[in-house]
Amino acid sequence: MKRIIVLTAIAAVVLASCTSKPEPEKVVLFNGQDFNGWKLFIPGDSVDVNQVWSVKDGVIYCAGQPKGYMRTEESYSNYKLHLEWRWPEEPTNSGVLLHLQGEDQVWPNCLECQLKSGNAGDFVLIGPGKVTVDDSVYVNEDRFLIVAKMNESSEKPAGEWNSYDIEVRGNSVTCYVNGVLQNKGVDGSFSSGPIALQSEGSPIEFRNIYLTPLEE
Repeated sequence: MKRIIVLTAIAAVVLASCTSKPEPEKVVLFNGQDFNGWKLFIPGDSVDVNQVWSVKDGVIYCAGQPKGYMRTEESYSNYKLHLEWRWPEEPTNSGVLLHLQGEDQVWPNCLECQLKSGNAGDFVLIGPGKVTVDDSVYVNEDRFLIVAKMNESSEKPAGEWNSYDIEVRGNSVTCYVNGVLQNKGVDGSFSSGPIALQSEGSPIEFRNIYLTPLEE
């Protein structure tokens, strides 16, 4: 009888392992060494992009000026994005741009998860678009429309590393700043596109940039 029970238990374990789906593999967006898989964009040709963006000791350094961004060469949808940032000097402005549409330009049509000091977690609709937050529908027909974060700032002081965890599922976006839920939008205009990090103020640094695919 004991033998039958043991064999049944083993069979159940084997069956479960055969039918369970494997965990999706993490996609490393920044390899810690160079900008492989990214495009560095600054409008015009008066500034060398390599003077704005550089890599040292596994960290991306952005000078913050002039305005522009680094974006993934690939488009993504349905994912959990993780990245870390800090201000080595005076905190000012930057952002994580999702679902970039169209050609490269300083203000691409997209949804921004704000990194502006004190406002990390705001949504910014850049260009035409919409999103619903807490049953309120926000429609932008101008350059910018800001949807404020849910809670007080959960950012750390200058010099300390912060974490951004952003979940994109279809046309919904949820963002956490240092583990604190700061915004959740649904029924957005876009559901896929490149991911970008802005140059828009003072020096800022990024590291540990990766995403985990989600099932559609």
